[in-house]
Amino acid sequence: MKHFLTIVLLFCTALGFGQTPNPYAQTDAKMSQIPADLTLSAAGIARYIDTNFKTTSERIRALYYWTASNIVYDVPNMFEPNQLDSPEEKIDKALRTRKGVCIHYAEVFREIANLLDIHTVIVSGYTKQAGIVSPISHAWCAAKIDGQWYLFDPTWGAGYVDKQKFVKKLNNAYFKVVPQKMINSHMPFDYLWQFLNSPWNNQEFYDGKEMPNKPKKDFDYMTEIARYEKLSENEQTFEEAARVEKSGLKNALIVQYHKMLKGNFTVLTANKNIDRLNELVTKYNEAIVYFNDYMMYRQRQFKPAMTDEELKAMFQTVKDKFLYCNDEVYKIGSVGSQNAVMFSDLKKNISSNLSALEKQEAFLNDYLSKTKIGRKLMLSGRG
Repeated sequence: MKHFLTIVLLFCTALGFGQTPNPYAQTDAKMSQIPADLTLSAAGIARYIDTNFKTTSERIRALYYWTASNIVYDVPNMFEPNQLDSPEEKIDKALRTRKGVCIHYAEVFREIANLLDIHTVIVSGYTKQAGIVSPISHAWCAAKIDGQWYLFDPTWGAGYVDKQKFVKKLNNAYFKVVPQKMINSHMPFDYLWQFLNSPWNNQEFYDGKEMPNKPKKDFDYMTEIARYEKLSENEQTFEEAARVEKSGLKNALIVQYHKMLKGNFTVLTANKNIDRLNELVTKYNEAIVYFNDYMMYRQRQFKPAMTDEELKAMFQTVKDKFLYCNDEVYKIGSVGSQNAVMFSDLKKNISSNLSALEKQEAFLNDYLSKTKIGRKLMLSGRG
C-alpha cells in the first residue's frame, strides 16, 4: 500500500508541472471564503473585498473571480433579456437567483467596482468568435486602473454555452484585457469605448483588421471620455447616436441600438421640456396672483393711495411677468402627446391675459393723465 501511494503522488506531481500556474490563486482562494450572507447584496460583497484586499489590482481580480464564479448564464433567456428592469432590479435578481445574462453580470460588476472607488462603466456592443459575428448584442465592462482603461467580460469569463447548456468554467482570458486585444472579439456600438487612438469602424471589425492605407486618426479618447462624462444625459445620448451612425450601421443590432438612442433622445428632450413647462406654469401662476392683486387694488379705487410712479411700477411688474411667460412658452419644444393639450391651453391663457393687460394699461395711462376730479370720475364709472 505504501508503494502504491508513492506512485500516485509522483503521478500528480508530474501532472502539475504541465499546468499553467494561476497568478491569482491566492486572491481567488481568499475571495471564495466570503460569508454567504454578504453575497446577498453588492454592498456586502464590496465590504468583504474592501476589508480583505488592499490594492486595486487585487480588488478588481477578487470581483471578477466572484462574479464569474457565482453567476450562472441563463441560457433560456439569452435572447430575451428584460430591458425594463432597472439596474438595481437586475443586480438584485442576479444576486438572489445566481443567474443572469450578460447585462446582469455587467451590472453586478460595475456596481461593486464603483462601490470600491474603481471607476467602471458598462460597454454595449456585439461580438465575434472564430470569425462569426453573434446575432445578439452583448455587454461587458471597462475599468480605469492606475490611470489606464482595461476591459473585463465576466460573462465570457464564467464559461460557455454548448448545445444550449451552460458549461461553467472560469476563463481568465477576459480579465483585465488591453483595448488593442479586446477589439478583436468585442465591438462597442459607440467607438468612444474602444479606448483606441485610432478607433475601428464596424466594417473593420467584420474584416478583423484595419483598412489598408487608413488615414492616421489621433483620437484622444481620454479627453473625450472626460468631456462626455460632464455632459447632461440628453447631450450624452445625442453625441453617442452621432458616433454610432458615423461608425456605420452595419447590422441589425447596430441599427436597433441607434434607433433606441434616438428614441431615448426624444424622450429625454420631452422630459426636459416638461420640466421647463412645469417651471413656466409656476411662473404663470405667480403672474396671475400679481394680476389679481392689481385688479383688487383697482376695485378698491387705488386705495390706500400710491404715488403715480409706484402705481406704474406695480402694473409694470405684472406686465413683465406675463411678457416673460409669453417669451419662454415659445422656446419650449415638444412635450409629448399627453401634455399637448395643457401646453396649448397655457399658450392661449397667456395670450388672453396679455390682451386683458393691454386694456388695463390703456385705462391706467388714461387715469394717470387726468386731474384728481377726472380720476374720481373714471373710478366711479362716470369718466
